[in-house]
Amino acid sequence: MSDALVAAFRHDAHKFTGESHADASPTVAGVPVNKPVPDGADADAAALSRPPQSPRQTVPTHTSHHRLSLLTGDTVSDTHQLASPAIDRQVQALIAIDDAETAHARWLNSDVAAAFNESVYYPYTSLKYHTLLVAALLDTYQAGNDFADLRLIVDPAHERHPCRTVFSSERFALRISGETTDRPAARLGRRPSRSWASTWTRLTAHPLETDHDRYDMTLDANLRRIRSWSTALQYIEDFEQWRCRPHESPEDTEASAPEMGTAHEGAN
Repeated sequence: MSDALVAAFRHDAHKFTGESHADASPTVAGVPVNKPVPDGADADAAALSRPPQSPRQTVPTHTSHHRLSLLTGDTVSDTHQLASPAIDRQVQALIAIDDAETAHARWLNSDVAAAFNESVYYPYTSLKYHTLLVAALLDTYQAGNDFADLRLIVDPAHERHPCRTVFSSERFALRISGETTDRPAARLGRRPSRSWASTWTRLTAHPLETDHDRYDMTLDANLRRIRSWSTALQYIEDFEQWRCRPHESPEDTEASAPEMGTAHEGAN
């Protein structure tokens, strides 16, 4: 895989430290980072999750580069009590890799990347899923696809396509590809935009059990309200992690099923 794909997994390393791109250090732990991504993949991924106009603070009370959870409303770093030395080690493990396939696998499994947002202006967005979207778009572009050729494809659990899979869980996986497939899929659209809800709704079949599972009904209903791609992918991860936590009883679990409140612009 190309050096450009390796750079794609390192291009936003400055967001772990809260630096602006213009003032960011060129290296982290001796690793070259913060280089431009070719073919417009970074800008296109940003357009999938953030509005095109000049950024403005959407949550005035939150000015941190740590992500706000759309599921709980809490700052993720506070919830998980991420200490600085632990963050440094995990960030180095993400970027100090010269093989894009290995980097992709680490980003898919990363907790620390999920603790940061794409932008302090849009704190519900996810650096983890922005980076995975950048890599997926770049890989498809380098294969000769235009954005209008691309589809969101639902794959079986644990099936991972190097640099193309943008979400993976115990139940299903999601990837971006230009290929025609018999699997559930939906086109992304003519140009990059905050189109998650419409793309999710247009899938030819859904990986959730919405006929009888109340949690999947809740998850699906909320995914149909979120426009931002990185926010939506992170919301699925957060919801599924919440669902797997032990509860005192089935009644407690049912009573505490999270309902997404009034959506902020930064989330949508």
